Amino acid sequence: MSEKDIWLNKVKWSDDGLVPAIAQDAASGTVLMMAWMNRDALRLTAEKGEAVYWSRSRKKLWHKGEESGHVQKVKEIRLDCDEDVVLLKVEQIGGIACHTGRNHCFFQQLDKSKWVTVEPVLKDPAEIYKK
Repeated sequence: MSEKDIWLNKVKWSDDGLVPAIAQDAASGTVLMMAWMNRDALRLTAEKGEAVYWSRSRKKLWHKGEESGHVQKVKEIRLDCDEDVVLLKVEQIGGIACHTGRNHCFFQQLDKSKWVTVEPVLKDPAEIYKK
């Protein structure tokens, strides 16, 4: 690790080397999504100015928007008081942060004893992820 990366040591990484990262719209304050970061993801996010996460399911780095084009331009990186959660204040390119085609991932709301979808799909995921 180079001297310029010493700031990464302040983060309290989990036993598996990860930290939760919350992406928040810098303009509106809307919480867009939560993902995981390892040291490389956080370092690359700071270097590139675009969000890079760690995909636990694929076991690899994931540059947000690499397939969809819905990149997150990072305006600020913050660390919480316990130093175990990262907050990214971002500009969400394309207005879609969720793989379901919605503005954000928190589109289900508890109504008494059931989850109700309360946010519209802005773009069909089949159109976003053409493979």
